[in-house]
Amino acid sequence: MTTTNKDTYNRTYPISWEQLQRDARALSWRLIELGPWQGIIAITRGGLVPAAIIARELDIRLVDTVCIASYAGRRRGQIQVLKATSGDGDGWLLIDDLVDTGKTARLVREMIPKAHFATVYAKPAGRPLVDTFMTEVSQDTWILFPWDSEIQFAKPIAGRKQQDV
Repeated sequence: MTTTNKDTYNRTYPISWEQLQRDARALSWRLIELGPWQGIIAITRGGLVPAAIIARELDIRLVDTVCIASYAGRRRGQIQVLKATSGDGDGWLLIDDLVDTGKTARLVREMIPKAHFATVYAKPAGRPLVDTFMTEVSQDTWILFPWDSEIQFAKPIAGRKQQDV
């Protein structure tokens, strides 16, 4: 099921720390064949954890950041560049946790056009903007990353209202 309002999420896909590590390591297997890489540029904040895992797996010690703010809670907000990076990205990996609508991806692609852009997760609207990704999820799915969640009781699916699912 897809929606026309891109701020509407009909599904939630919780990611555990273990799953994120497995998925980021699997992405590393795809990326190692495309190197060698000069370094990694992580898109903050979501790209920091995957970038750290990928840096370890590919034995990359040079890690930079481009700092972008685009969400306020579960709502997309105005994109703000808080810190840019220098150069055109040639020979560098650009890492983020997710490409969603592609707004951040377009902005960063303009800033660093020659970087190889990789994300762990990709939604259909943003997928064409990345060079490599690990897992595709539907556009109407909110990915609940482990740094945004806590463990608590969950109602059985049968006991939830349809809009809660």
